[in-house]
Amino acid sequence: MSSSPVTTDVAIIGAGPVGLFAVFECGMLKMRCHVIDSLAVIGGQCAALYPEKPIYDIPGYPEVMAQDLIDRLTEQAAPFKPVYHLDQQVTALEPGAPGRWRLTTAKGTVIDAAAVMIAAGSGAFGPNRPPLPGIEAYEGTSVHYLVQRRADFQGQRVVIAGGGDSAVDWALSLAEVAEKIYVVHRRPKFRAAPESVDRLHRLAETGKLELVIPYQLAGLEGAEGRLNGVEVADLEGHKKVLPADSLLPFFGLSMNLGPIADWGLNLDHHHITIDPATSQTSSEGIYAVGDITAYPGKLKLILCGFSEAAMAAHAIRPRVYPDEELHWEYSTTKGVPQA
Repeated sequence: MSSSPVTTDVAIIGAGPVGLFAVFECGMLKMRCHVIDSLAVIGGQCAALYPEKPIYDIPGYPEVMAQDLIDRLTEQAAPFKPVYHLDQQVTALEPGAPGRWRLTTAKGTVIDAAAVMIAAGSGAFGPNRPPLPGIEAYEGTSVHYLVQRRADFQGQRVVIAGGGDSAVDWALSLAEVAEKIYVVHRRPKFRAAPESVDRLHRLAETGKLELVIPYQLAGLEGAEGRLNGVEVADLEGHKKVLPADSLLPFFGLSMNLGPIADWGLNLDHHHITIDPATSQTSSEGIYAVGDITAYPGKLKLILCGFSEAAMAAHAIRPRVYPDEELHWEYSTTKGVPQA
């Protein structure tokens, strides 16, 4: 394990879309960034959970795939040469030299920074697993809690369980490549966008997709990690088996702040309270942006996280350049430095 700290202007915890845009905003103000993320890839939930799902509320993009958005943000940050520390969680955050902070990761990386920006989304997250005996034997082969590539389900019989946006959206999307889609939900009403639910019912009328309602998951059939059937039961306990190659349970994510909860920051229901004018937390020099933040009127939108990242970068700059006055210029005037 390394004990010699690396020094930077800003340490950003979280390599999701807001963390990536924070690199750009800091870079435009001549501040260097190191970015730490517990995932092995850049992009946060966009890359890990729904890379092939479209996003519709990014300004300038009527529609953009989540992974494409991450690719563009990574490209936008690249001229400022951020250093990424992936597949490692920040386990300790403590005061360093006067006016600085010291971060330590689970892999022993030590980072000394003038400021810290927490862009950790909703903190550590993992899937809510259905309570099915033996499900662990199928995870990663036939049971998946996220879809990274639609092509992996080409020609398959896929059972999707859940009634929210993820279940409905992926049912509509995978119906284009799968042999058959079964959607299992314990009630007739879905908790998804009305237009998507209408499309789901229209697709069911074609026979390409079957709505298995009101049913819930009851068991798995298969061997050596490979499914051949998913057992479901109705509210009276009557059971039947759906022929299946894959099961996608979409029952939401379990979120927790992990070590962040122990850093002495003011919290509000597992979120970090900030000053919305600066994005600073209750600890001077520590800022938070994106979904992890809480303040009156907060909206959990990527575009709001972008704004918070910009305000945080401007608030941080005097810590990095205390004796230098900022002569603000728009990017259209000064351009972007090239790598």
